[in-house]
Amino acid sequence: MKRIGAHVSIAGGIENAPLQASRIGAKAFALFTRNQRQWKAPALSAASIDAFRKNCSDGGYLPEHILPHDSYLINLGSPESDKLERSRTAFFDEMMRIEQLGLSMLNFHPGSHLNRINPDECIRLIAESVNMALDRSNGVTAVIENTAGQGSNIGRSFEELAMLAELIEDKTRVGICLDTCHLFAGGYDIRTKDALEKTITEFDRIVGLHYLKAMHLNDARQQLGSRLDRHECIGRGAIGKEAFTCIMRHPLFDEMPLILETPNSDGWADEIKMLYGWAGAEC
Repeated sequence: MKRIGAHVSIAGGIENAPLQASRIGAKAFALFTRNQRQWKAPALSAASIDAFRKNCSDGGYLPEHILPHDSYLINLGSPESDKLERSRTAFFDEMMRIEQLGLSMLNFHPGSHLNRINPDECIRLIAESVNMALDRSNGVTAVIENTAGQGSNIGRSFEELAMLAELIEDKTRVGICLDTCHLFAGGYDIRTKDALEKTITEFDRIVGLHYLKAMHLNDARQQLGSRLDRHECIGRGAIGKEAFTCIMRHPLFDEMPLILETPNSDGWADEIKMLYGWAGAEC
């Protein structure tokens, strides 16, 4: 079964996220566990935690279908010691929140070298940061998101993702989330059934399909290999309908969160309905 959802708001309290997901017909969802534009956030209250867990249960959302995302401020590979320490502290706090909520994954962007250190050194810093966080937490899987390769961001190539996964000590608690827009912008073609299969095969050869835990479903405004992270609504961008029809039909993507981050949140319910309709179509 496909588990399509979207990155929903936590306005009014984190307990509202599963309610928002239910309203748009989602069978999975993503969320921030705190204000992602601030370094510090109030602790989660016992009442919010209990209400969140109840609303997830009532909505039929299991932990493996929920994909929390950390703050965009965090850079686990920062070459600046003070910013690295602040990022690590914030990431540890995110891990603690995931545990409190009874969830099992934390999705994160790897980090950026800011043209101050070489990419391999940045990757080692990111892995060290993740290892520290896993040592201080229990049961939460660190899910690395591929990037478009914009600027100095790490994680565009499968080789960089593989190196990161290799350096993370607890292999049972590391995963990958593939963002379709980032894949395409990073130079991996998925526009046709054959292109998608070729990219999947390459990912398996270099990284390993056993690491794949989730996907972000986004069309792309820019062309293949642009290295620009510009999301578009499904079927309206340079990737196109065939890719998403094939993803919906592919058994590899069953029972993992498939999360929309497309630019028109008012259209998410329609996009979810459309994607489920494509699940029965030929690709």
